[in-house]
Amino acid sequence: MKFEQVRHRPPAPLAAPRELVVACAPMRSNVNLSSIMRTAGCCGVERMIVCGNARIDRTVARDGADSVQLEVRNSLPPVLRGLRADGYRLVGLEQTTNSTNLHSYAFPVRTALVIGNERAGLSEAELELTDDCVEIPVWGLPYSYNVATATAMALYEYCKQHPS
Repeated sequence: MKFEQVRHRPPAPLAAPRELVVACAPMRSNVNLSSIMRTAGCCGVERMIVCGNARIDRTVARDGADSVQLEVRNSLPPVLRGLRADGYRLVGLEQTTNSTNLHSYAFPVRTALVIGNERAGLSEAELELTDDCVEIPVWGLPYSYNVATATAMALYEYCKQHPS
């Protein structure tokens, strides 16, 4: 018996919009930011807040990014305070002395994933505003993944825990 393989089927609809927001510190690379936006779209994220001089490269972001509402702000700390006031758990993607391994962290449904700058990570002021920090284990050099890759891993883990 032969089964027909269908490529590029339409995405599975979510039962309700995800209560997940991605909040990014100013990025050095628009390619990283565009990759994060494309991944956010693939994960059903509807809202992404970016800081600084953010520009999206549509050749990188492509189709899925069209469903993501992009908000550009000047500074991340006021954004984080607003998200907390709206009931989001602020989860920084950062290696700290108190960060939790991504594989064992239970994401709340209403999460704001806070992404730092490629080189500097999250500032002290930004870290002070987070409720939790998660890190991804690394077994080689360098000591961390590229910001777009790490964000994709964290978004995937959230989606695995909250599939619909």
